Amino acid sequence: MVVLDDVGFAQIGSFGAEIQTPHIDALAEGGLRYNRFHVTSLCSPTRAAVLTGRNHHRVGMGFLPDVPLPFPGYDGKLPRHSATLARVLREAGYSTMAIGKWHLAPRWELSASGPFDHWPLGVGFERYYGFLAGDTNQWVPNLTRDNAHVDPPARPEDGYHLMEDLADQAIKVVLDQHNATPEKPFFLYVATGAGHAPHHVTPEWSDRYRGQFDDGWERLRERNFARQLELGVVPDGTTLTERPPWVDDWDDLDEDERRFMARTHEVFAGFMSHADHQIGRIVGFLDDIGELENTIFIVLSDNGASAEGGPTGSVNEQRFAFGYPDDLGENIARTDDIGGFHSYNHYSWGWAWAGNTPFRLWKRYAWLGGTRTPLIVHWPAGIGERGGVRDQFCHAVDIMPTVLDAAGVPLPATVDGADQVPFDGASLVETFSSASAPEIRDTQYFEMVGSRAIYHAGWKAVTDHVSEGVQAERERIPGSQQFDQDVWSLFRLDEDFSEAHDLAAEEPGKLAELKDLWWYEAGRNQVLPLIDSLQGRGMLMDRGPHADRQVFTFRPGGSPVAEEFVPMMFMGCEIEVVLAADAGGADGLLCAQGDWTNGWAMYVLDGRLVFVVNAFGDPTRIVSESLVPASARRLVATYRPTGQGGEVALVVGDEEVGRGRLPLNPPFRWQIGGAGLMIGEDQGFPVTDDYEVPFRWPGQIASVTFTLPGAPPAREMEGEIEQVLRHE
Repeated sequence: MVVLDDVGFAQIGSFGAEIQTPHIDALAEGGLRYNRFHVTSLCSPTRAAVLTGRNHHRVGMGFLPDVPLPFPGYDGKLPRHSATLARVLREAGYSTMAIGKWHLAPRWELSASGPFDHWPLGVGFERYYGFLAGDTNQWVPNLTRDNAHVDPPARPEDGYHLMEDLADQAIKVVLDQHNATPEKPFFLYVATGAGHAPHHVTPEWSDRYRGQFDDGWERLRERNFARQLELGVVPDGTTLTERPPWVDDWDDLDEDERRFMARTHEVFAGFMSHADHQIGRIVGFLDDIGELENTIFIVLSDNGASAEGGPTGSVNEQRFAFGYPDDLGENIARTDDIGGFHSYNHYSWGWAWAGNTPFRLWKRYAWLGGTRTPLIVHWPAGIGERGGVRDQFCHAVDIMPTVLDAAGVPLPATVDGADQVPFDGASLVETFSSASAPEIRDTQYFEMVGSRAIYHAGWKAVTDHVSEGVQAERERIPGSQQFDQDVWSLFRLDEDFSEAHDLAAEEPGKLAELKDLWWYEAGRNQVLPLIDSLQGRGMLMDRGPHADRQVFTFRPGGSPVAEEFVPMMFMGCEIEVVLAADAGGADGLLCAQGDWTNGWAMYVLDGRLVFVVNAFGDPTRIVSESLVPASARRLVATYRPTGQGGEVALVVGDEEVGRGRLPLNPPFRWQIGGAGLMIGEDQGFPVTDDYEVPFRWPGQIASVTFTLPGAPPAREMEGEIEQVLRHE
């Protein structure tokens, strides 16, 4: 099973894209494409539904595990009463392996201390290699093997890329199993970083698309639609929905803006083609060992294309994600950086709109642009038809029942002593042999960050709710921002494939029936209470195991300290580094978080103590006026906010040796998916160009202590949750 990330309905070739995905397309040509497959519109909830066969709220994943709430539908913990596909297949004698993105463990369980109950090995997988968070840098990822942090096997300048590594590991774990027990069946779950931001890929892949998108997203959407009709993944008579006013008219952009925005999509296209090539390596390996014929190979995406690059796109999405507006002029000046080591890039939301052709809106919304994505099932030994299209309504919750049915594995009544609740999904196996097979279910609710919808017997009702998740959307997209003011639209989906013709005024009785049904399904599936307020989520969120501490002491030699367990600086902080031996005129890193896209570091360079905050690629350095004496044992950086920004003082021993000012307050979080706090040496990319990784401190560091002033500060929850939304 390959789970693509943020890949819209029209972003692979066999569903109409201009993007070259020949290996995925070959699976489609040899199997089936489902053109009415639906997901939850956000990554973790969809993955939970896929792996459990139950609705996402019903298994605690109504939102993201980064923001656990004290309600059963939102606690971010997969429950024991809904054992995963991996756990059930393992019980049935399968080897189970997970590779790639996880993002199904609550934020307070992501440290080296665990607990590991919701990590892959805790829910039924026997092997794991990948990244636990919502995204990671493709050049220098934060990696976990089984239950422990590991460093990438190579550096980016040596040719390393995460997706190539994931393909290597996927092949290796299956080869290991096949060499030892070739008769044993296996379940391999591969969750790519592609096409989630950052869109990182070498020019070898992105340059093949040079100039291809210069005529803009409207023309691309028209071409996508024409190919979809030709391929049969969109039925004749479908209406191509119009460009909404909040997506800029390409022709209104100036030449520099068009060149920058076109380049962001060229790089995304190369990123997708590169990922497809790695998936092809896995397919080729299975063929080489004689297993492809009788392997069910499933490809799906977790939600529609992402609009989290905002209206203009970004070279450093960390800025947009943390609520700092992009400067389009600066982005244009850095066009050549897109996709490379110094970027954390994302395209503008016009490309997301085109990537979801022919639908409206995108990820995080209950409209089809967020919830309808590609599904391919390839199984030569079990599916006689080649290249067929299936139009039965189906959903992520149907994947697990389908796999178990095809494998002849019943759902156990109990797993690990827990009585199992019934599936919400149903098996699609009957559709494998018959295009005219009846729909397996006739009802499915949707809810994500306040956007709501209900499907029933060919009809769909959906609200115009605009969530608080992305401020730019609230400013530009018309719609309700209060639940009691939501306006519902009504569509006959079995006749209106693209959700283009609103029948609410013509069918008020049907609309009222569906609205009532939504409330029934919401109550049955733990959707309530409805929360779209970021402040509301913040007030309710579990503060974590160390919420009341003021002093945090860390020592070198272990794994990087997960960011969730390092105190935030924005309300003030003292960082004290105690050396176990005299400095002796040494240079090297003392401690750091993040990298040159967003981070801070404390180090000695040319004999002087340096504290630097690199705010989204704009570093501010405070340097000691005097050299650090050889006898120094105590090095301190103190930050005190003073409105916008604040003062930094550097101390050696008990003597102040430097002072400076940060123009911005440090953010509430440095990086999602980053390695965390580094002590004595850096990894990944450096925080500034002042040094090269690992920049090891040549002596011995005894401890690094963070001290917060007074009572623990209130967290900036609204901004924090808004940022998390953009990194799922």
